[in-house]
Amino acid sequence: MYKIIVADDEPIERKVVAKKIDKFFSGRLEVFTAGNGREAIDVFEKNGSDIALLDIEMPGLNGLDVAEKIRGMSRDCVIIFLTAFDEFNYAKRAISIRALDYLLKPGNDEELVMTLEEAIRITEDRINRQEGRAARPDIDSAGKGADGHEQEFGTDNPKLLAVSEVIRGYIDEHYMEDIALQDVAGALKYSDAYFCKIFKQCFDKSFIMYLSEYRVKKAKLLLEDVTINVKDISRKVGYRDSNYFTKVFKRLTGVTPSEYRNIVKRISNPVKGTG
Repeated sequence: MYKIIVADDEPIERKVVAKKIDKFFSGRLEVFTAGNGREAIDVFEKNGSDIALLDIEMPGLNGLDVAEKIRGMSRDCVIIFLTAFDEFNYAKRAISIRALDYLLKPGNDEELVMTLEEAIRITEDRINRQEGRAARPDIDSAGKGADGHEQEFGTDNPKLLAVSEVIRGYIDEHYMEDIALQDVAGALKYSDAYFCKIFKQCFDKSFIMYLSEYRVKKAKLLLEDVTINVKDISRKVGYRDSNYFTKVFKRLTGVTPSEYRNIVKRISNPVKGTG
């Protein structure tokens, strides 16, 4: 079982998030809570943590300060921000701290669950590989485009629409690979912080949620072909671990891949009555 710290100065919000984690990750995540930044640091120093889910606006030490202190103690803790403040400067610091994601309140359960699933996968990979994977390169937190200047787009701006098409094209070409937000940002020659902002403007959801939904959509098409087994489909849509693929698929559709395949078969070949 992995450990997660939930830090939020709003008692109700903290309790609600903790309950959601217990509901969706019972037996997988042990939840520790903190009501402010200093308490979060104390909890981390006492218990350690694999994942930290931090509100940003907290009295004393805010969530960004807490994250920096945690990162100073552990390079492996997966950090996620959950905040009501959609501030680009916050997003830039979040990326510079190597946060996994920056979720806005009020969010939906699916986005939170998918992000935590990814955090667990990252933690499992780290442990299984005994930290054998090369460290990520330093992340540019300047929030600037290829020309060195920040660019601001309105939601109906033709440039934003063009960028969204490029992003869709990249994901369509590479979704079957082990890609991350940093890969797409690099392909566009954007800093990670700037890309994070643009992506949410384009799609109104996190990169992880978008990629998961896209992969599941492709998996549905493959599941219609009964000659392809589920493990092969898992690999074809970018998941090395078929068990993790099954969990993601069920989170998004409510059924497992095998159950979905059976539903499609029944619809395609309805049993004819004998009357």
